[in-house]
Amino acid sequence: MSSVFVNGQSDNTIQALDRGLAYGDGAFATMRVCDGQILFLTEHLLRLQQTCQRLGFSIPDINSISQRLNVHAQTLRQGCIKLLLSRGVGGRGYTAPESPNISEVISLHDVPASYANWQACGISLALSPVLLGKQPLLAGMKHLNRLEQVLVKQQALPESVDDWLVLDADNYVVESSMANIFIVKGEQVITPAMNQCGVSGVMREQVIDALLTNNIVVMAKAISLTDLQNAEHVFITNSLLGMVNINSINMGVINSNLSSSHHYKPWAMTHNVLTQLNLLY
Repeated sequence: MSSVFVNGQSDNTIQALDRGLAYGDGAFATMRVCDGQILFLTEHLLRLQQTCQRLGFSIPDINSISQRLNVHAQTLRQGCIKLLLSRGVGGRGYTAPESPNISEVISLHDVPASYANWQACGISLALSPVLLGKQPLLAGMKHLNRLEQVLVKQQALPESVDDWLVLDADNYVVESSMANIFIVKGEQVITPAMNQCGVSGVMREQVIDALLTNNIVVMAKAISLTDLQNAEHVFITNSLLGMVNINSINMGVINSNLSSSHHYKPWAMTHNVLTQLNLLY
């Protein structure tokens, strides 16, 4: 099931000169709906506001957007809502209009059926041959220009692999193609810093907060392939998956000095945090 609403109207069209279409000039959020409620709606809208501010425009009426989202969530009941905000129509060139007329696109979707099984059983990753470029001015944002992710997804996954693990141009771990990543080593949980590239997801922040309330040390810093290989547990997070344990990672695509596949035990804390945050399918 999928329905689309453009600027509050049931419509599948957007203006041809919209800057979101022309330049990826905008931001989006993908939010899980459970029992007619959007999980972490306040946090999603705050991140959208922050992203738009970093891009140089503001969202005029976030309360009205929130109300529309809640109405759609009541209709959808279970699934996912995607909210896309662009700077609107802005002519041919790159220069942004002084007074943008924001375009809003809300779409309603089912959650992939595989996600419940991923939560329960874990998944496998392989290193993507596509590396992410570094741009601190865009780092952490969920902006509309996702061409790097498009290139990642164009590659055919190896057999029995569920998603790509993506590195930056210096071969440091950034994220999976769709989620943030964490490693567990000893008493510490480590996640890549989002100051050069990658997306700082809403669920990443929720999981960090939940771990801290359980007196678990969490650090954000660079993670090398060697760090990844030496980890005891690995898991990924996003707003639809919640938390998912990684069973194995094929590391032989880029660095032949590492074993071609490394296996990890499920982390018991994953289930605890999923329960704490009411994220279990």
